[in-house]
Amino acid sequence: MAIQKSAPAVDGVQSFRLPDVGEGLIEAELLSWYVKPGDEIKVNQMICEIETAKAVVELPSPFAGTVRELLAEEGQTVDVGAVIITVDDGTGGSASGADPGAEDGGDTEVREKPLVGYGEKAASTQRRARRRPAPSAPSSPPVPPSAAPPAPAPAVVAVPAAPAPASGPAGRPLAKPPVRKLAKDLGVDLGSVAPTGDGGIVTRDDVRAAAEAVRAPAQAEPQPESAPAAPADRSARERRIPVKGVRKHTAAAMVGSAFTAPHVTEFLQVDVTKTMKAVARLRARPDFADVRVSPLLLVAKALLMAVRRHPEINATWDGDNQEIVVKDYVNLGIAAATERGLVVPNVKDADAMTLPELAAGLKRLTDTARAGKTSPADMSGGTITITNVGVFGVDAGTPILNPGEAAILAFGQIRDMPWVHKGELKVRKVTTLSLSFDHRLVDGELGSKVLRDIGTALEDPELTALAWG
Repeated sequence: MAIQKSAPAVDGVQSFRLPDVGEGLIEAELLSWYVKPGDEIKVNQMICEIETAKAVVELPSPFAGTVRELLAEEGQTVDVGAVIITVDDGTGGSASGADPGAEDGGDTEVREKPLVGYGEKAASTQRRARRRPAPSAPSSPPVPPSAAPPAPAPAVVAVPAAPAPASGPAGRPLAKPPVRKLAKDLGVDLGSVAPTGDGGIVTRDDVRAAAEAVRAPAQAEPQPESAPAAPADRSARERRIPVKGVRKHTAAAMVGSAFTAPHVTEFLQVDVTKTMKAVARLRARPDFADVRVSPLLLVAKALLMAVRRHPEINATWDGDNQEIVVKDYVNLGIAAATERGLVVPNVKDADAMTLPELAAGLKRLTDTARAGKTSPADMSGGTITITNVGVFGVDAGTPILNPGEAAILAFGQIRDMPWVHKGELKVRKVTTLSLSFDHRLVDGELGSKVLRDIGTALEDPELTALAWG
């Protein structure tokens, strides 16, 4: 992945901006840094790992030199184009040198760190100082010289007023985003909180103190003996998981698919006893020694044979041109559940592969997905998908189409079940297949034929392979 410099060096300091590693991405989460300030790095050395809306990607450095500053924290979501790291390439002066702007008589530019952390931003040193309310002395009416002094009043102890919170634009109190979230969670109005942070910034301790001050009088009020106990704060027993990265992209894609394509799902129970015997025999063959042979491999092969017999199932709907686009190649997607959410990488040109090649392709995809290293290229261009719900002990489901595809096959768990075989009731290996398809371009007849062919191939894989090729 080639990454270009996005800005010229200033005094030998190179600024690296977060690139768009996909198509039209606007942000990414910085998962981890591989370097720290002071480290010497080389060109194309991996410096960090990010998670986009599609995949986890490592970013190489386009510069060589000494890491000067990291401008984004691990776990932070950063906009594409924001500076995330600066590197001193050794070609300029030191950071403490004179500012060239002073020679021109212009405003001196300084680097100011923002609150959120989307890189550095320039700010003029000629900003107006924030106005602070001057302490006002208590005023008293003038006393005429001839008037007798009044009788002494009871002593009153003066309580100094809490400093008013400093305000940002439009009178908004100054506070960092995590502090604002804490105030929202605790039901505290930031405008009523007395700030103690530098520059009049409201801190976490300020918010907690304000929440305690509100809670204390309420707890001090006597409660009637018959009144029920107040319920405990449930927020302390709740966990909030940010929706971002792959999970955010998947959620948007599934909503778009569910409400765009009219889904139809058909089910078929299949005796896969012969398939399980074929799996056992394949595992003993030398040409499958380095790959994992599972029932999913033969399910994938059965789907590919059905697509060859009914190519219209391997299509997409072009709404702009009002056309059905039938694809004469199969990029077979395999839905994989990972810690970062559901990903659907695909084996390119799976229809042209031999069975050992297909097994190797499936292994590579699953290993990469489990490691969280699936690339955007592996997840783009899919034409038809399989989701293996059987690994979770599930018999069947109604899978949602991967956006842009016409069909998706769900493969349920394989169980021992009573089955009529050759006129007798026997215990056989049985599974349930579920085929969801887009009813705009796949009618019931085509969907049923495809599902039936997949079932036939799994009932007798060896004979079907000989008959269909």
